[in-house]
Amino acid sequence: MFAKRTAWDLEANPLSRTLSRVRSAGTPVIDLTASNPTACELAYDSGKILESLASPAALAYEPATRGLAAARGAVSAYYGEHGAEVPAESIVLTTGTSEAYSFAMRLLCDPGDEILVPEPSYPLLAFLAGIQDVTLVPYPLVYENGWRMDFPAIERATTPRTRAVVVIHPNNPTGNFCPPGDARRLSGWCAERGLAILADEVFLDFALDGPPPPSFAAMREALTFTLSGLSKIAGLPQMKASWMAVSGPGPAKEQALERLEVIADTFLSMNAPIQLAMPAFLDLRRGFQEQLLSRIRQNLAELDRQLAGQSSYHRLAVEGGWYVVLRVETDRTDEDLAIELLATQGVYIHPGHFYDFPGEGYLIASLICPPGEFAAAIGRLLALC
Repeated sequence: MFAKRTAWDLEANPLSRTLSRVRSAGTPVIDLTASNPTACELAYDSGKILESLASPAALAYEPATRGLAAARGAVSAYYGEHGAEVPAESIVLTTGTSEAYSFAMRLLCDPGDEILVPEPSYPLLAFLAGIQDVTLVPYPLVYENGWRMDFPAIERATTPRTRAVVVIHPNNPTGNFCPPGDARRLSGWCAERGLAILADEVFLDFALDGPPPPSFAAMREALTFTLSGLSKIAGLPQMKASWMAVSGPGPAKEQALERLEVIADTFLSMNAPIQLAMPAFLDLRRGFQEQLLSRIRQNLAELDRQLAGQSSYHRLAVEGGWYVVLRVETDRTDEDLAIELLATQGVYIHPGHFYDFPGEGYLIASLICPPGEFAAAIGRLLALC
């Protein structure tokens, strides 16, 4: 009765089962996997947010396949602040980056075609590709005081069925940006082979030391789809507003936009109130980002302070984003350690294998937790070892 593409293993993993048991027992849990900024005790300008949703223009239906002009203009201005010239006509609005990925996969791939994806990275990509009948082929990131692309490995992973390369800039969860030199090298390499780039930049604005590196939206050699949205850059995941900015050589770019317009017209999923509010939401992002970056730096400093007193853990270099990777000196698996930490200390953290890290001994901690909770959780984690 059901399609093979949805034949997922839906059995809860051991860590999820442990979390259910601990919460059922009424034990308080500190969540070091936190990704929802609206639940992390941050201040939002609720008056301006609600006011921006009350535009009378939302009462009229104006179907626009790529998105309303005002919303796309605001996104274009956002890229202008990042030094990238992205015309509003080159932007397609979506209800989330997952939908943007889906649009791009439908545009580029026939069933069974391949897209190269980094490891480590976020596991959601596997589900998105499976639903679109696309095969993901991993390429490794190599750690040398920061995770970097392995270009010889990318070359080896490429086959006649390869259609695109995914770059997460900065990577989630490793927190490393793609250096400008590597970005240019990748763009030239993909252009020579007729491959596209899917650049996921949802954490681009959260550089921890100075301004972020250039956006892939400024790239022109290879056909490039740059994905982002309000969920992360404005801390508004509930608004479901994202986009893809299309750049690259003229003929390929124009054909891509024409085809994307048909795909988007098939769904017309973006709703008018959110689109009309996007200029205000993008303007409000500055206050949110200032708050969150301050918290991330505070939590990272607290982590370094506590790590200085022991030798079982150290953190890996992080340049941006909301997460930090801890390296653990232990003979246990990272999942066993995460389960014990949850069961005995009430601290919920993700093991590295959730993100396809190379081997055991990695834990992933969120840096957006309230500082008091974060400090307490790290203290319990270090006490365990």
